[in-house]
Amino acid sequence: MLVINLRRVYLRRVFVKASRVITKRKRRATMEKLEQIKQTLSEIDHRTPDALRVAFGLGYRVSPAPAPGEEDRVASFAASVLPPPPPVSEDADANDPGQLHEEVPLDSTSEDDAAKVLRMEWASCYLPDHDEDAHFGHGDAGVVGVADGVGGYRDLGEDAAAFSRGLMTSALMHVMAIDPGTPVCPYTLLERAYDETVASAASGASTAVILSLAGATLKWAYIGDSAFAVLRGGNIVHRSRAQQSYFECPFQLSSPGQGDSIAEADVGEMPVRDGDVVVAGTDGLFDNVFDEELERVVRMGTAQGYSPKNMADVVAGIAYEMSRSPTKDSPFSTESQKQARSDRFHGGKPDDITVVVAFVRDLS
Repeated sequence: MLVINLRRVYLRRVFVKASRVITKRKRRATMEKLEQIKQTLSEIDHRTPDALRVAFGLGYRVSPAPAPGEEDRVASFAASVLPPPPPVSEDADANDPGQLHEEVPLDSTSEDDAAKVLRMEWASCYLPDHDEDAHFGHGDAGVVGVADGVGGYRDLGEDAAAFSRGLMTSALMHVMAIDPGTPVCPYTLLERAYDETVASAASGASTAVILSLAGATLKWAYIGDSAFAVLRGGNIVHRSRAQQSYFECPFQLSSPGQGDSIAEADVGEMPVRDGDVVVAGTDGLFDNVFDEELERVVRMGTAQGYSPKNMADVVAGIAYEMSRSPTKDSPFSTESQKQARSDRFHGGKPDDITVVVAFVRDLS
């Protein structure tokens, strides 16, 4: 009996210690702790982080809970700026962009839209984990891009960030060298950046997406699971689909003979309008935030008059908190649980998080 009691005491101590560790992790994994978004947190409504935690079921809040009988100002604020998501069919796959959103025809536009002078006003937020993401943007040229170094090369003792940084650095240099007003073809830009990165003998591999705005047309080229979404009125009207050989193995660019061909890149275009919001990011964003959650954050930001920087920071902040959650379902964990494997994943997925937000503005 004494042995059993001692064992119970020991297990209780282990449980308490583990609980304290989890609690400390939760306290660390808050938007308020992120230096990268301090400025945004001082500019937006102070209730926003907790409103998002309440709305997305993260299970905790930083501000004190109201006393019995008192109004919960955080919950009231969340209800006012974060309307519940629309009902989704039980057969719909929350991680399949084609099943949740009625996408607009990619070739549909009006003469009025085509005649407008549109500009891309962009900003970004980067929250590193292993620091292997890279991105760039050029507002005058209307071009943005993100890339994600493949972490498997880190385990081989190689610089897993070299290829992603090479791609984005080369792409930006080419954009800066073109004459103002010259339309940019994302595929051509990605291809040139790839050729130069290979020529530099950069190690590793990378996924990538490049988007450009030409007139009223958004064009793209991407390889792998660096992704983007176009939102109109707070709803996703187009969402890229990840390219992967199998789960956790996205298409990737690397030295010839080691990765996928640049010719495998998905290329396309669609008409956009004044007021559209484009969100691009690495899998650190899209592995942790469901599409309908992204929609709700963008709706909230639009209603609150966020700048692109405010929006990028808040989207990245909520992705960061979700990535540190041990229990909150994520797109990655949802997909993991479908796989016939023993190491099924639960909770968020810690990773580098890059978010680029671009507002489409009418300057005519």
